[in-house]
Amino acid sequence: MKEVLYLDLGRMGYRECWDKQRTMFDSMLLAKRAGAQEGEPVAGKSTEVGDAGVLYLVEHNPVYTLGKSGKSENMLVSEPYLRSIGAEFFHIDRGGDVTYHGPGQVVGYPILDLEKLGIGLREYIDKLEEAIIGVCAEWGIQAGRIAGASGVWLDADTARARKICAIGVRASRYVTMHGFAMNVNTDLKYFNHINPCGFVDKGVTSLEKELGHEVDMELVKAQIVKHLAEKLKIEIYK
Repeated sequence: MKEVLYLDLGRMGYRECWDKQRTMFDSMLLAKRAGAQEGEPVAGKSTEVGDAGVLYLVEHNPVYTLGKSGKSENMLVSEPYLRSIGAEFFHIDRGGDVTYHGPGQVVGYPILDLEKLGIGLREYIDKLEEAIIGVCAEWGIQAGRIAGASGVWLDADTARARKICAIGVRASRYVTMHGFAMNVNTDLKYFNHINPCGFVDKGVTSLEKELGHEVDMELVKAQIVKHLAEKLKIEIYK
């Protein structure tokens, strides 16, 4: 079974975390290219990465990110206004449109070699969604998908459809970056400043809102790790 190192980064600003993620992504790509040139697989485990990659979980300071194919008009306020409320803005290279990250939200950055896991990008995204659906089920919440829309939704086939987890991924040579953002105790008012993920007719929610009480973040992180390990058929270790 392939191994993935898990690191809980705690609370971290987006730029610092982006640099950390990018450095690991570039390092894995470089090692993979070197192995291909030598005609041998790149293997081995270090203190920084498992033999199939690394999983970072983090809570960000308030920040809005716009994907490479996103539309700027889905950002409903100006950057000066965002600065006035203590939020940042970044245009980044993942798939998807605009989304919000902030305290009370678990953001996951799995930097994985899908080739070593024997799956493609579409299947990988499906597995991420399935893992979050499994976490929701642990709290008695039935979640699912909407055709043509990534992420995890509640009441997906109704007019009350609302997203509890956004997903946006980039891959190169089957190495992934970016990932998912699950609303746990997130202050949902920040989503009023955007059309979340480009949707004007669908809402957002959180575990806290659905359950009516604050949720243990550490427990949710442990559940995410468990379900990712099960769905991706990997061992996630600290």
